[in-house]
Amino acid sequence: MSRNPYSTAATIAAGDQFVFWRPNSADWYVASVGALNTYLETVEGKNVSFTTQYSAPSASPATITVTAQTTDIWLIVTPTGTIADLTITLPAPGNSYDKQHVRVNCTQDINALTVAGNGATAVTGEPASMTANDFFTLCYDAATSTWYRVG
Repeated sequence: MSRNPYSTAATIAAGDQFVFWRPNSADWYVASVGALNTYLETVEGKNVSFTTQYSAPSASPATITVTAQTTDIWLIVTPTGTIADLTITLPAPGNSYDKQHVRVNCTQDINALTVAGNGATAVTGEPASMTANDFFTLCYDAATSTWYRVG
């Protein structure tokens, strides 16, 4: 009796291989599961994981400085109540890398929000306020030294 190759009971091992088509060379290649896993963990040499930074401002006005990292950054803001005025200062261009993401979540209302570029040419599309449990994501473009809103 032969085994069904489409069985969901099969276990994939690191040495198993996938066949894929590479359009720029018009040829078929194979890659091991281990190599595919390594590629998915890094995209063009950049770690795709987030470093989490927490801030719990209790007074207004408040300023949060996003710490420079070699990874993308997830800023979780948990104020003790509504914040009338909050400034989020992004990493300086010299401490940011092309396509770096900064994701911001906030658990309370922010009436006036300023996102400071910290030397970047511009911050484009940033929100001027946030409601409770709101979020946004910015992506840095090194060629223009600009942070763009992408979510």
